[in-house]
Amino acid sequence: MVEQGAAPRRRWHWGWAVLAAVVLVAAGSVVVTRLVGRSTVESPPPPAAAPTSATPSPSPTVTVAPPTPSPTRPPGADIKGPLTLLLVGVDTRVKIPGWEPHSDAVLVLHVPKGLRRAYLFSLPRDLLVDIPAYPKAGYSGGRTKLTHAMGYGSRVAGRPGRHSTAQGYELLRTTVSRYTGLKIDAGAVITFNGFDDLVDSLGGVDLYVDQRVPSKHRRPDGQHRPPGPGGYVGPQMVYEKGNRHLNGWQALDYARQRYIPGGDYARQRHQQQLIRALAREILSQRLARDPERVQRVARALGATVLFAGGGLKLVDLAYALGGLPPTAFTLVGLPGSGVGSGSAYRGEQLSPLGRGFLPALRSGKADAYLAAHPQLRVRS
Repeated sequence: MVEQGAAPRRRWHWGWAVLAAVVLVAAGSVVVTRLVGRSTVESPPPPAAAPTSATPSPSPTVTVAPPTPSPTRPPGADIKGPLTLLLVGVDTRVKIPGWEPHSDAVLVLHVPKGLRRAYLFSLPRDLLVDIPAYPKAGYSGGRTKLTHAMGYGSRVAGRPGRHSTAQGYELLRTTVSRYTGLKIDAGAVITFNGFDDLVDSLGGVDLYVDQRVPSKHRRPDGQHRPPGPGGYVGPQMVYEKGNRHLNGWQALDYARQRYIPGGDYARQRHQQQLIRALAREILSQRLARDPERVQRVARALGATVLFAGGGLKLVDLAYALGGLPPTAFTLVGLPGSGVGSGSAYRGEQLSPLGRGFLPALRSGKADAYLAAHPQLRVRS
């Protein structure tokens, strides 16, 4: 059984992307957050194009219906899609000398025109990609792991030791857009621990645990395991296979674990499953369309979410996506493998099967591709 317990507030280095996804997809929980980057959305060239400077283009990809004079028209009612959201969890070990933000979780949510279904997939943090030049940070571009885009972009040119998460997001957004061929309409970066508060405010989350997951970080009572020789020591929290009801710290802890069978690909799957479970809960409660409750959650979370709207207001985006059916989410696992140079590990690459999903998604043929390759659907 999963036990309940309290835990001290602290910063984690995983996927506040889960919280970002919930905020953007359904809750609109942080209505008053500071914006990240510019108020425009880039228009990327096809994925095969050579990298250039990471300057976004001025036009968003959102289809907007003709305006209406009705004074009672709800926020976001004119947003019809398609929408693509970039959800980023950032390593925030700011006390480490020389620290710069790295994306520890990168998820992409694509909502086709009509806003009645959504596809969610993860990109490996170690995915080898072409990161374009970014003059703001003095970065000349290169081929390296995706996680480094945030770090390289965050460097403030001429100010050693200074970092800008907004800049880091901008370069990461451009890199992901070029790799996937998808225009990024909005996104969020989670930099502080607020995820457990959100889950607890919803009364917890019901989730099917698809494999036995021992925690590297937590004891069964929720306290943190102390460090010792070779790692952490003492009793471990264990999430047994089966239907579970998880509170905030348990949900975050469960989705952090990657030293399990399947490694980081299993962790990506668990993150996606958790996002879907939370989104279903929020959508079923119609939280995104309850302004008073949105404000209560916003006050509880404070400035834990940085939102890049691409010209869209968060409250409008939340309301528009709040109409998604709770069953709308299709989770997609993109398989990949390690890339080496001799005996040295260089990073990850998607398999042809995984990479093939991206053009199918762009052309509106995702369902047909998944029907032909059902192994890409993440179950549970």
